[in-house]
Amino acid sequence: MTYCVAVRVDQGLVMLSDTRTNAGMDNIARFRKSFTYLVEGERAITLMCSGNLSITQGVKATLSKAIKDARLDPDVETILNCSTMHRVAQIVGDAMRAMQARYRESIEMGGSGASASIMIAGQRRGGKPRLYLVYSAGNFIEATEDTPFFQIGEHKYGKPILDRIIKRETTLEDATKAVLVSMDSTLRSNLSVGMPLDLTVIPTDRFDFRVRTRIEADNEEFAMISQSWSAALRKGFEDLPNVLD
Repeated sequence: MTYCVAVRVDQGLVMLSDTRTNAGMDNIARFRKSFTYLVEGERAITLMCSGNLSITQGVKATLSKAIKDARLDPDVETILNCSTMHRVAQIVGDAMRAMQARYRESIEMGGSGASASIMIAGQRRGGKPRLYLVYSAGNFIEATEDTPFFQIGEHKYGKPILDRIIKRETTLEDATKAVLVSMDSTLRSNLSVGMPLDLTVIPTDRFDFRVRTRIEADNEEFAMISQSWSAALRKGFEDLPNVLD
């Protein structure tokens, strides 16, 4: 399984994903699920993937081929030269639909699930920061003020902190802490989600990444966040009023 979370606030976008995949208790592997694309000073985009690995890798390969072809033929439309972030979501959705049409039947006949989803977060010059969730069918939705974050994969363990903290006015720093706590809660409760983690942060109107890093299992800052959050929860629990006489 996997856990990916993306947040859109006024100050920008925060994305975090794990790297664990498994096809049974004795077949666990690591695969990157977060991919970044940059045209300096013009646009910065992060894609995060969940679900059938062959489908999502096929989508990524399709996007990469178009980018390579565009170097020789400027008329080839890609996620790096299209006119809007909405069009980026359409291009990813079209690639998802093509992969599903080509492989879904044979995958399911083999007894595996072909469902997949991809989150797209980014901003291009002249537009606002955008966050989209693309489904297996290639259709997609956009994050709004009422729903400022998306999750894919094992989302239930990390959702409560996001529900309580994330608002459009939340600072980029607090949004980053919230997604890290959300991931920590998931790591503690589900063995199918695992380190290392990939974190990207795109500040509004920067058209670049403020953070684009991998967090390994021995990362001291992440360990401190985990320990501090656990201590805060214990203290909060101890301070609750007794309900029994």
